[in-house]
Amino acid sequence: MDKQTVTIYDVAREAAVSMATVSRVVNGNPNVKPATRQKVLDVIDQLDYRPNAVARGLASKKTTTIGVVIPDLTNSYFSELARGIDDVALMYKYNIILASSDENHDKELQVVDNLTAKQVDGIIFMGNQISDELRESLDRAHAPIVLAGSVDEQRQLPSVNIDYVAAVTDAMNRLIQRGNKRIAFVTGSMDESINHDYRLKGYQQALSSARLNYDAGLVFQTDYSYRAGYALAQALQDVKATAAYVGDDELAAGVLNGLTDAGVDVPADFEVITSNDTRFTEITRPRMSSITQPLYDIGAVSMRLLTKLMNNEEIGERTVVLPYGLKKRQSTK
Repeated sequence: MDKQTVTIYDVAREAAVSMATVSRVVNGNPNVKPATRQKVLDVIDQLDYRPNAVARGLASKKTTTIGVVIPDLTNSYFSELARGIDDVALMYKYNIILASSDENHDKELQVVDNLTAKQVDGIIFMGNQISDELRESLDRAHAPIVLAGSVDEQRQLPSVNIDYVAAVTDAMNRLIQRGNKRIAFVTGSMDESINHDYRLKGYQQALSSARLNYDAGLVFQTDYSYRAGYALAQALQDVKATAAYVGDDELAAGVLNGLTDAGVDVPADFEVITSNDTRFTEITRPRMSSITQPLYDIGAVSMRLLTKLMNNEEIGERTVVLPYGLKKRQSTK
């Protein structure tokens, strides 16, 4: 069947569902049984159906539209990456569709399917977890994908990052050199590869080199919010920690203020080092020491890598690792 002539009617007939159901699947409407959605998506794949007339007309030309999936629009880390992506996209005259997944796995799948239905030419994905379902969704997009500030432990998808293991090891060494022996590890869910396979590994490596025992009681997983960090102050005192490495700046600001309000003197009695060097590090008192990342560059390099993939240009390295640093401020001695 010529793909230019495949209609929604053909998909409905092949999948033995109504046209309304096909329409719901194409538009990412959640009110479709998973088995039915899968059946329709398989038929769409098989027939190579282009969901809308405009996109069909442009099947031979490029619509030059990029889908950018962002987990949290309010998180400075992701918005700084998005700025780098946007500037390079503008330079190459690509349109951007920015879609927020609200750190919700089901919404993430829906957002990727929506972008696929909109016939985007490429996708930049910022998220903390690449599940098998997400890999399938990204595969169905039939478009190049680049991960920005996100890791793929299977190293299948092109990505732009820093060396998170080395960065956390360095941050921990700073705290250990100041005589801290009970250092808390505070971050998001351990289901996320960036936390479990990278940051935690850096934390454990530093402890091991310093001949300090790893204590699971010092590991705290929570959500990336100020409120969550603030609520941890008491627990950190209860486990007799004297310092903390924190995986997100907003979370770290909560930890810092929670401790200060509980009468703990930072940094004299408790040191805090955070991860992303966003504006949160400057607006707390004391200001926070942090791992530094070239956030804007991670976004810009991701977008440039995507343009090369879309145009089938030669690319040297699919996993791009940019340099990081450590910035000393007042939350460490």
